[in-house]
Amino acid sequence: MFLADKASDDGSGIWCSKGTIQRHTELGETTVKRTIRDFLKEGILVETGARGCKNGFTVVYRIDLARIEALELTAEPDIETGATVDPVQTGPGSGATVAGVPGPPRPPNHPKTIHKPLTRERVAAEDEEAEKVLACYQAHLRQL
Repeated sequence: MFLADKASDDGSGIWCSKGTIQRHTELGETTVKRTIRDFLKEGILVETGARGCKNGFTVVYRIDLARIEALELTAEPDIETGATVDPVQTGPGSGATVAGVPGPPRPPNHPKTIHKPLTRERVAAEDEEAEKVLACYQAHLRQL
């Protein structure tokens, strides 16, 4: 999924290093190398060149979209267990109910929250607060 996210719409232009893949996917170095090697062997990934970087070069890959479409689906819903195709609710939900009282419809840190830009008054107040903290810290260091 990470490689697909880095690719263009046609599957080309993937040039992130294996170290970058490791950091973003939280996988080990051996796992990343083995997975890329397996994708290359299966024809899912194709090497299209190299791109210079500070450590030498990074291989440029392309995802073969025809090979992806030909892959067998792995997440078929099991009719016998009652699994549904779309079990995730599309709406925000109603929150948890505690003692019959429903919670808020969205958590306060919902990603659609719009943060107000700083005003000069807020910047001045934050600067003033930072100066107070710095003064206390310096006074504490002098006592040590």
